[in-house]
Amino acid sequence: MRNEVISRRRFLGLTGAGAIGLGATALIKAKETHAVSHVGANDKIHLGFVGLGGMGRSHMDRLVNHKDVVIVAGTDPDAQRRRAAKNFAASQGKEISTYIDYREMLESHPEIDAVFVATPDHWHALASIDSIRAGKDVYCEKPLALTIDEGKKMVAAARRFGRIVQMGTQQRGDQGHFCHACELVRNGRIGELERVVCYFGANPHHGFVANEEPPPYLDWEYYLGPAPFRPYNRLIHPYNFRFFRDFSGGLLTDWGVHLFDIAQWGAAKDFTSPKRIEAEYKMYRDNMYDFPATSLIHYDYGDVKLEWHQGTDIQFEAGQDYGTKFYGTEGEVFVNRGGYTARNKLGNPINEVLGVNDERLYHTNSHHQNFFDSVRNRTLPICDIATGHRATAISHLGNIATWLGRPVDYDPVNEFFPGNTAANMMMTKPYRAPWHM
Repeated sequence: MRNEVISRRRFLGLTGAGAIGLGATALIKAKETHAVSHVGANDKIHLGFVGLGGMGRSHMDRLVNHKDVVIVAGTDPDAQRRRAAKNFAASQGKEISTYIDYREMLESHPEIDAVFVATPDHWHALASIDSIRAGKDVYCEKPLALTIDEGKKMVAAARRFGRIVQMGTQQRGDQGHFCHACELVRNGRIGELERVVCYFGANPHHGFVANEEPPPYLDWEYYLGPAPFRPYNRLIHPYNFRFFRDFSGGLLTDWGVHLFDIAQWGAAKDFTSPKRIEAEYKMYRDNMYDFPATSLIHYDYGDVKLEWHQGTDIQFEAGQDYGTKFYGTEGEVFVNRGGYTARNKLGNPINEVLGVNDERLYHTNSHHQNFFDSVRNRTLPICDIATGHRATAISHLGNIATWLGRPVDYDPVNEFFPGNTAANMMMTKPYRAPWHM
């Protein structure tokens, strides 16, 4: 909406501002602060990294010479990753400190202004909330949290302590055609929106791999953290944790969050959730991974339908092998990272020119820069934590309906399943001692 930018300045009054009781997770406890720090206009933003693997290194590689920041330190339970990050920084003429435990980094470097959390999903909430409590702003990779309950607590902590938190769904900030595609939908260029379809390929299959002793460079106990204990298996670390329920939610939380985020943006549903969810799926036989081969999930907002097609036989045009597609009464808009198409019911181009009275969305050309500008200006970023929580929750709702094997009704205002004890229990996961929230 036109007043969206203005509403982002109402930082402390937005969703989830009520105080919550957060158990101290820190064995090395960072100093808790309620003060909102201000980085001066000409000051560098000092960064710490939690997770130095795929996405952590991707961020570090892009930011090591960024004019606005100084990378101070990074943490990872994998010594090879710590060494590689330190060597990379040195190759750029920079020096960083490295640690196994992010809490030691927070205690040792009070000068850190913001923390990038790029760990496996089961660490996102703890690392983010501890950083928030320590007075740091946070850039957290998607999916925001491992469970809906964690996401709610992350939003509440960010509001309680007045911190800027951006979820790393870069499609909102690095590729402007996503914004334009959503503006076409929001301004009725395809008529009244009726249905949105998000689709991606099947979850993977892998044959049996035996458990083994963890490699000497990996602190497996710390890697597990709050997750249930299980023996080390090389399928889990480094990348394929995404396909084990103890650590993630499969491709539904990996790629699904990206696609759902754009669906919510275009459908003007950023601050709500579907009311009814129904899932059907097919499992692999003898799969080491935990998630379905294919799935079809129906989400109902009441006025708009959303569908998730994963590995199904749904057919689209060349170049549309994954993405988000909006269907209206007068046409359709498709968008993915390769671009977008917009046409009417007859297949002809639609009017894509937006006028002065049309609704324009919050736009930025760089997800990173948007976060840094928000840190300086104390304004909400383009994918604020509340927005990221709602996009992530869609994935979790789909997984809950899948595992229950029956349709579920959801209250999007109070964020729970009315009268459904089994579904409500799946909104959270117990933490392994001594970790708690």
